[in-house]
Amino acid sequence: MPIVHVYVWNDFSNDAKKKIIEGITNVFKNMGIPADAVEIVIHDDPKENWGIGGEQASAKFKERNVP
Repeated sequence: MPIVHVYVWNDFSNDAKKKIIEGITNVFKNMGIPADAVEIVIHDDPKENWGIGGEQASAKFKERNVP
């Protein structure tokens, strides 16, 4: 049973999370793994907890809107 962990910023919408879950599950289904055997865990963390290029993501992507 595959368990997939996905890390995103906490401003991802519920619709975006649904698309992530559906899309990843479909990848496994296409490999012949039953959808019921696939588990997706979404970890949503604040941008302040992410560092990119030596800078907090909250500062680097102030204006970024996530779907």
